[in-house]
Amino acid sequence: MKQVPLPAEYIDLGTDETRARIQAAKAALGNRVVILGHHYQRDEIIEHADFRGDSYKLCLDASRRPEAEFIVFCGVHFMAESADILTDKRVILPNMAAGCSMADMANIFQVRAAWKAITEADPGVKYIPVTYINSAANLKAFVGQYGGTVCTSTNAPVAVQWALDQGEKVLFFPDQHLGRNTAVKLGYNPETDMIVWDPFKPLGGNTAEDIRRAKFILWKGHCSVHKRFTVEQIAAARVSHSGVKVLVHPECELEVVQASDYNGSTEFIIKTVEAAPAGTTWAIGTEINLVNRLASEHPEQTIFCLDPQICPCSTMYRIHPSFLLWTLERLVDGEVVNEVIVPDDVKGLALKALDQMLALPPVVKALTD
Repeated sequence: MKQVPLPAEYIDLGTDETRARIQAAKAALGNRVVILGHHYQRDEIIEHADFRGDSYKLCLDASRRPEAEFIVFCGVHFMAESADILTDKRVILPNMAAGCSMADMANIFQVRAAWKAITEADPGVKYIPVTYINSAANLKAFVGQYGGTVCTSTNAPVAVQWALDQGEKVLFFPDQHLGRNTAVKLGYNPETDMIVWDPFKPLGGNTAEDIRRAKFILWKGHCSVHKRFTVEQIAAARVSHSGVKVLVHPECELEVVQASDYNGSTEFIIKTVEAAPAGTTWAIGTEINLVNRLASEHPEQTIFCLDPQICPCSTMYRIHPSFLLWTLERLVDGEVVNEVIVPDDVKGLALKALDQMLALPPVVKALTD
C-alpha cells in the first residue's frame, strides 16, 4: 500500500500546534484508540504513546487495552502487520512509507525459490525455517506452512534450538547477523557450520556441496543501522572513556558482538542500563533515538552512541508528528486511513508461526550474558 500525500494543512503546522492538536484528538477518541511507540521513534512521537517498546512487546501491550477499537502503531509496516495478526483491533500505520530495509531484503518469491533450490540440493534432509519478527506477514506465513517459527532478538537462541530439535538444519532469514550470532551463541562454528544465501545468485552463491555441509543457511540481509557499528569504534571508545562498557544489539556483525561486553535485544539494552549503578559509562550500539533517550533518562550515567556519526533509522523517522495528527483527526471525523490489513489466508499461517514462537520456553537471561 502506498502513502497518499499528506494534506497541505498539516505540512506547515508548528511543533506546538501539532502537539496540542494530537492531544486534543487523542482525548476526543478516548479509550477507542491505543497509540504504540517503538523505541526508535523520535521523542515527539514517544510523548504521545500509551505504550513504548520493541515490536513484539508492543503487540502484547495492545492487548492490555481490550476496550480499544484501533491501534495506531508508530513503527514500521511489518510491526503493524504483526499487530493485525495478533489482535482483534483495526491497525493504523501513520505513514505507509515507513517500511524496513531489512525486511525488504527477503520477499516471498525469493524465499520460495531458495527453499526449492536448497531442498533439491540436499534431498532427504529436514530443514526448519526460522524468520526474524522483522519480516513481512507472508514470510511468517511461509514459516507457518513449513513447520517453523518466528523469533525475536531476545528469544532467537531458544527458537533456533527448538528448530534444530525439530529438524536437522535451519534456514534463517532475513538477518544474517542475528542468525550467525545466535548460532555462535549455541556453540556452532561460523566458518564450517554456516553459509550465506544470496538470493540474486544461483544456489545463493554456493555449491551443492556447501549446502549439504552447512548446518545453517543464513539469508543475506542486514539492518542498515546496526551494520554501521565497527570494532574500530569499540576500540576508540575504550581509549577515550576509561572503564567504558560496550553494549550492542545482536543485529551487529559477529566481530562487533564479540568485541563488546554485552549484547542483546532493545529491551535487554534498556534493562541493562536501568540496572547499572550510577557513575558507569556505556557505549551503546543501536539506534540513536533510543541511545539519546537513555542518556536523558539516566543522567547519573555517561551514555553515548558507539557511532559518532549518528545512526538514525530513516524509515522509523518517517512517522512524523504531522502524520500521527492526520490519522488521529481523521479517526475523530469517522474516517479510517492507512489501515493495515493482512489477508485471511496469510493471517492464518502467520498466526501459526507466531503462536509457535509464543509456545517456546521462556527466556531466562541474566544481564551478564
